[in-house]
Amino acid sequence: MSVIRRAPRPARHAGAAFAWLFALFSVAVAVWMVLNSLKSTRAVFDDPWGVPTDPRWGNYARAWQASDFGIAALNTVMVVFGTAVATIALAAPAAYALSRLLSRWNTGLTVFFALGLGIPAQVMILPLYVMMNRLYLVDSLVGLWILYVATSMPFTVFFLTGFFGSLPRELEEAAALDGASPNRTFWQIMLPLARSGVVTALILNIIQHWGETLFALIFLQSEHKATLSIALLGFLQRMQYNGADWGGLFAGVCTVVLPLLVCYVWLGRRIIEGMTLGSLK
Repeated sequence: MSVIRRAPRPARHAGAAFAWLFALFSVAVAVWMVLNSLKSTRAVFDDPWGVPTDPRWGNYARAWQASDFGIAALNTVMVVFGTAVATIALAAPAAYALSRLLSRWNTGLTVFFALGLGIPAQVMILPLYVMMNRLYLVDSLVGLWILYVATSMPFTVFFLTGFFGSLPRELEEAAALDGASPNRTFWQIMLPLARSGVVTALILNIIQHWGETLFALIFLQSEHKATLSIALLGFLQRMQYNGADWGGLFAGVCTVVLPLLVCYVWLGRRIIEGMTLGSLK
């Protein structure tokens, strides 16, 4: 019996072409940004598309010192990685319960978390500021960490719920026959099996909050508590008064952006595999 294969749809070709064009455009922008980070301000304007003939690696050192990137990087690492770990620790048990426990409330709670994905951050700013101010958490890295965890929960729970739902229930039944409690089954059996989804959610949370600017700009007011994105913004503002240093500015942008690009290139396949496995039943 012959197998009839369907011809590829034009829309699929168009989508693939658009994806490749977007990827090439992103790579070109990253390369252009790195090249200009090694130029002087005059060279940036005289030959913005050319390769630097005399690379100025000192731009990175100057941008690092002028923007206090050292303290900002430490603040960013503590808040972002603390957010990712805390979000996974809270979202994984919640997602497992929503995917396994049969209750009339489960559907409503899952929809509730899904609705949280559609709320713009700008809508939440004013009530969040009033609440955080009453709790004395404005201008606090702990307060920013709490905000990041709270805003990360809808996506993480929704994502992990689908991932836990794809795991076979027979494993839980076998564990119950062996006398394992639901709590032990989750921590020792189901959570290790969901490692790909958990790692994917962890990486996506890190990428989401590494360059976050809106919450950090509004809820952090002291310079020594600034994150990388706020330090870069402060460097840009000081350029307006102390003279333009476009080579240093490009170096500062590279300092903030390149770690994310390296992380995505290194772990991109794991992210895609985790999201694909979580979408299959």
